[in-house]
Amino acid sequence: MKSKVGKFFSHLGLDVRLLGMIGALVVLWVMFDLFTGGRFLTPRNLFNLSVQTASVAVMATGMVFVIVIRNIDLSVGSLLGFLGMIMGTLQLHYLPGLVGSGHWSIWIITVMVGISAGAMIGAFQGWIIGYLTVPAFIVTLGGLLVWRGAAWWVTTGQTVSPLDATFNLLGGGSAGTLGATLSWTLGAVATLATVGLMLASRAKKSKHGFDVKPVWAEMSLGAIMVFLIMGFVYLMNAYPLPKRAAERYAEANGLEIPAEGLFVSHGIAIPVVMGLIVALVITIIAKRTRFGRYVFATGGNPDAADLSGINTKMLTVKYSP
Repeated sequence: MKSKVGKFFSHLGLDVRLLGMIGALVVLWVMFDLFTGGRFLTPRNLFNLSVQTASVAVMATGMVFVIVIRNIDLSVGSLLGFLGMIMGTLQLHYLPGLVGSGHWSIWIITVMVGISAGAMIGAFQGWIIGYLTVPAFIVTLGGLLVWRGAAWWVTTGQTVSPLDATFNLLGGGSAGTLGATLSWTLGAVATLATVGLMLASRAKKSKHGFDVKPVWAEMSLGAIMVFLIMGFVYLMNAYPLPKRAAERYAEANGLEIPAEGLFVSHGIAIPVVMGLIVALVITIIAKRTRFGRYVFATGGNPDAADLSGINTKMLTVKYSP
């Protein structure tokens, strides 16, 4: 029995360790659902979890390079808070006076400033690690304390509110979502892209004489991926807008509100879409660019990478988040 199960997963090309982690996650979800009286595995809670974990997912994708190259970054959470305070203060206290309150460029300038500030701070920490040879643990531990304190210094402990309406969409919420139609469209595009990439990969392997999965295994894996993608979209669309938000939506779009109430789907949140885009870009960088190959080469053997001509010091500056 064990050999048949192992052979089945071997044909599918799935990592048994990954399946074990997924199984453990499913068990935890079921336990939480039982302990909360069925409130955990609901569209509302899963939507909120997707929004809350989107920022963590973006940070995790960047941390891949840090970990691959045998380093660590303890400051990434504090840096996120510091950059958030900079961006909030900028759009509340400075940009309205420069470009006008509610101007369309506020959110663009804010995002550009946040990305630029994060890149400069990451490069500075990377320079200390790469060129001054200070251990990453020490540098980022100091950064954890410094940037956490700097976040308070920027705002002096005061609440930063209200933020620009367009910028708020990037954080999700009832307005920061794609809605039902765009969510299904995104799901369909993701499905077609997944199937297309699987077919292209199979054709490429066959062309170069590599072993390929059996047709039934390829079709099974494709069906699983399609089920997961469309199932996620279905869950996000199953969570309706609150009553007042649905009424405002109906008024803005000239819709008549039926007696039983109006059902308007949240759809996929914008932060989740941003997280997926970042993950896709990082995947392409890791697998399809020279920088990605250099990172993995340096992580595999730093001395050999240095002797082969890779500027490992500058590489440390580039990948440091």
